[in-house]
Amino acid sequence: MSYRSELSLSQEYLSFRSSIPLRKIVVDSDNSKVWKLYDSGPKRVKVPLVCLPPVSGTADVFFKQILALSARGIRVIAAEHPVYWSVKEWCEGFRKLLDYMGLHRVHIFGASLGGFLAQKFAESTLNCPRVVSLILCNTFTDTSVFNYSESAALFWLLPSLVLKKMVMGNFTSFQVDSGIADSIDFMVERLESLTQQELASRLTVNCVSCYIEPQKLVGIPVTILDVFDEYALSNAVREEMYKFYPSAKLAHLKSGGNFPYLSRSDEVNLHLQIHLRAFESTGLSASQPASEDESVSTA
Repeated sequence: MSYRSELSLSQEYLSFRSSIPLRKIVVDSDNSKVWKLYDSGPKRVKVPLVCLPPVSGTADVFFKQILALSARGIRVIAAEHPVYWSVKEWCEGFRKLLDYMGLHRVHIFGASLGGFLAQKFAESTLNCPRVVSLILCNTFTDTSVFNYSESAALFWLLPSLVLKKMVMGNFTSFQVDSGIADSIDFMVERLESLTQQELASRLTVNCVSCYIEPQKLVGIPVTILDVFDEYALSNAVREEMYKFYPSAKLAHLKSGGNFPYLSRSDEVNLHLQIHLRAFESTGLSASQPASEDESVSTA
């Protein structure tokens, strides 16, 4: 790739890449299906925060969360899924990944498609709960908002260039501040790295007819993290989220665009810490108790 974004050339990103290895894990019988993840923070923590990216994202889009939160003793895993063509297949794959890693319960921070899949996974494990809590960022409850339900079944046929244009059409086109502009550049770079199959399968899962059943998620603590400037989803989608989770905590950012975990990472990290703090004195904490702080490095 000839072009490199400001963020991927930053000292922070280079430090992240040199200190935290990319793990590749196969949990399906098909050896070509490889989960890619970064696992940082104290490994003795068995209820980590798992970050799930949007359609255009790879696991490293959460590098700012990984660095900041693991330095505070929180175990953070950013996971990027292999090619799955349905929500059901994704949920099954994610469950196998957690089983493989010995993680019976997790907190999930999901962005856009990642947030939708987090909700579906919580639904699918209703009878044997695996999701302790959800932080949902710029996400949705019904795929019909994308108006591609009819054509989604044909995405696997479309060339990479067409699929990439579909995704980039949702990126902000008007004048933005440098933080948001840098976040868009970084995400475009990530998008360029995806294969046709990876992108087609993600868009299929994102757009094929599917919706959340909120009655199955009652009792799961939720924080809704959203921005008030322009981003890919409409206000109606945001209002629907609030309706689905009337007791959710609301974490509002004045601005941040589509990717606030990159463009407004300090604010997002603060909201993540506030959300996770509620579990500190329970057996479901994502962090190591202060008394065990000897090795709170990015192990």
